[in-house]
Amino acid sequence: MLTPQEFIADLFNPALSFLPKALFVALLSSAVCGVIGCYVVLRGMAFIGDAVAHAVFPGLAVAFVIQGNLVLGGAVAGVLTAVGVAVFSQNRRLREDSVIGVFFVAAFALGIVIISRSPGYSGSLQQFLFGSITGIPDEDLVVVAVSTVILLLLAFLFHKEFVSVTLDRESARALGLPVFVLDLALYVMVSVAVVISVQTIGNILVLALLVTPAATARLLTDRLGVMMLLAPLFGGLAAFVGLYFSWSLDLPTGGTIVLVATAFFLLSWGIAPRHGVLARLWRRRPQGEDGGDDSEADAVERSRFEAGSVEKAESL
Repeated sequence: MLTPQEFIADLFNPALSFLPKALFVALLSSAVCGVIGCYVVLRGMAFIGDAVAHAVFPGLAVAFVIQGNLVLGGAVAGVLTAVGVAVFSQNRRLREDSVIGVFFVAAFALGIVIISRSPGYSGSLQQFLFGSITGIPDEDLVVVAVSTVILLLLAFLFHKEFVSVTLDRESARALGLPVFVLDLALYVMVSVAVVISVQTIGNILVLALLVTPAATARLLTDRLGVMMLLAPLFGGLAAFVGLYFSWSLDLPTGGTIVLVATAFFLLSWGIAPRHGVLARLWRRRPQGEDGGDDSEADAVERSRFEAGSVEKAESL
């Protein structure tokens, strides 16, 4: 196994130029997924994140067949599907999750049909499903970097509106906020974030990069602003450590990154100062029978988090 010093040396080795590119893309993916993932976690949109990962597949397949840009192809497919979901979800006869299930699974099926008609079907499908971080072309680096900057800028500019819709949709609608437009914008942002990350860890595991760092940060803080700083930090650290173990032990890069991110989550779940298992056990210990009402404590913590989120949003 390589030492950390040897891994750093390999990053600066001209003969291994693909390695720093892989780290660059992994860090960008972690940053954008960490920020966007905070909205996903707070709104309970984990299923949507998984569905979007399926929706981008036909765009990736078409781009592969015509030898186009995979990032742009996946983004177009994800955006079109997100628009369809947002429009059909306005029908009150259908629940949003039902519409998502129909559209995104159909999109994934279309992608499989398209790519099955191309030469090298098996290898291409494996690359899409599990990622190929060490084979990212140079032109995709620019697209990923520009997309990351745009997404982070949009999240900053419309942070207050996204928080308002996330915490209370009816109140946001009463305040005159365009809830449908904001929902659509968030779907599109999730789609682009997923496309950026697909090449890093693949179509199947991309949900972990979107949700796990944000969920880890959620355990450690009651402030949304702090959460949105911690989530990309955890994601970036998982990307770096995961790439190190992957390169040192010849392991799949995507799977290793996800396992490291999951380890961070489990560690936070156990030792988080307010919401961790150890903290809950410690609070119960001196209070005896009167201190065991976790549901009441959770409600208080939730209200404090929401109050802090609104205060933060209004200050922007």
